[in-house]
Amino acid sequence: MKFGSLPLAEAEGAVAAHSVKLDGGVIKKGMRLGPVEIARLAAAGFHEVVAARFEPGDMSEDAAARRLAEAVAGPHVRVDTAFTGRSNLYAAVAGVLRVSEGALDAFNAVGEAITLATLRDFSAVAAGDMVGTVKIIPYAVSADLVEAAGRDAGGLLTIAPFRLRRVAVVSTLLPGLADKVVAKTLEVTRTRLAPAGAHIAADRRTPHATAPLAEAIRASVDDGAELVIVFGASAIADRNDVIPSALVAAGGEVVRLGMPVDPGNLLMLGRLGAVPVLGAPGCARSSKENGFDFILARLLAGLEVTARDIARLGSGGLLTDIAARPHPRAETPPAEAASFAAVILAAGRSSRMGQGGNKLLAEVGGVPVIRRVAEAALASKAAPVIVVTGHEHERVDAALAGLGVRLVHNPDYASGMASSLRAGIIAVPETSAGALVVLGDMPLVAPQLLDRLIDAYAPAQGRLISVPVAGEARGHPVLWSRRYFGDLCALEGDVGARHILAANTEVVAEVRVSGEEAFLDVDTPHLLAEARTAVEQERKVRTEPA
Repeated sequence: MKFGSLPLAEAEGAVAAHSVKLDGGVIKKGMRLGPVEIARLAAAGFHEVVAARFEPGDMSEDAAARRLAEAVAGPHVRVDTAFTGRSNLYAAVAGVLRVSEGALDAFNAVGEAITLATLRDFSAVAAGDMVGTVKIIPYAVSADLVEAAGRDAGGLLTIAPFRLRRVAVVSTLLPGLADKVVAKTLEVTRTRLAPAGAHIAADRRTPHATAPLAEAIRASVDDGAELVIVFGASAIADRNDVIPSALVAAGGEVVRLGMPVDPGNLLMLGRLGAVPVLGAPGCARSSKENGFDFILARLLAGLEVTARDIARLGSGGLLTDIAARPHPRAETPPAEAASFAAVILAAGRSSRMGQGGNKLLAEVGGVPVIRRVAEAALASKAAPVIVVTGHEHERVDAALAGLGVRLVHNPDYASGMASSLRAGIIAVPETSAGALVVLGDMPLVAPQLLDRLIDAYAPAQGRLISVPVAGEARGHPVLWSRRYFGDLCALEGDVGARHILAANTEVVAEVRVSGEEAFLDVDTPHLLAEARTAVEQERKVRTEPA
């Protein structure tokens, strides 16, 4: 192909290289110049035009693009009509894209006129997703070059269709792991499986111990599961830990523990016979993409995954949303300079109190419950103290009269706790490093506990969330780095943030406590009586002579 300025007398049959605006309209880039176009150019005062003239053996850009797209398209890849030198390739089915990277490199090395861009190898795709595009750079290219590029490109792109359908989920349980966390994990997992046409065929729950977990894994496979996913109440720390040990005890093998993808490091891949078994990392409880998604997609497509395959995921394995890594544009202030707001949730309807009225207004030690909680927050390092109200908000406001708290009314309180949490988080000043989320019905909470939670925050050591713990049980309040505000605000319905906590265990600082201050809420008349007794006993201890 020759390219350059041509006298109008020699331009017939050439292709216009650029668009030319004329009074009667535009001669568009890529248009074949015929007698009419040349006459219009001459009438406008042009004597020459920048154009491309084909030579013998040349193939037009569209013909070349279509020819090469058909060459690279393997099973389940559809080729679209070529236009402007481009032919796009689409997934004909949902599955995992396979790209022969060596063949792709060879294709793009044939000559600069011919290019092929694709999604990454092993990308999960839906039917209709574009997976690649052939683009011819000039208006024409040598047919010999097209032949050379297509010679070894057969089946360069293929789709491995998703084929596994029956997935068993096994959840191990420890004290403190709320049922809502397991329920939310199942919801997230169903959403993950849906694009592959897979579903949760069995939901088993078992103590976090080797023997019962081994039995649950065996039973899942015996019942026809094609894939088993184990969500542990505690993260896998070693090949001798509960989940790997249970798989081995069930008669299976651990293929790989740990992978160079973050988040997702603590994944276990194993097998029981021909059935893959995944020990899910904590981040798999979250809907955000993580390393678990990479392996899950391959397995659902029936692709073999080896230890070496996982080891090779390091390049590109550092994903963008990693809580333990500082974000350059959203740096957390140093611990010594960090300030935290307290968000007190006080919008609930006290539905479990029966005829006992509004639990927040019930007196404990002669003081309304909500006022006791607010006074504790005000006596701590937290500032400002934000109280989210809803049900009977005028009465709750009155119970807080004279205190230096900021009141935020949530008119949508009846939709559940999530809306109140969102209202409180939105009210946190931008200068705050995060927030202590405090339940308004916990009258035993003390300012010292809030201060300990704040002191446990250490972003340089990867501690971005702090929570009180007794034994294996986690209580309240919980301190959250600002980095999690988006996740907290995305919650819906009558759910708290326990599943977010479970998905980010690697950044949680546990503050050991004794007693009931982090666990006793006054949801029922019986619990209210317990709180009153505890406060009265504490008063007696303080006033009795030594």
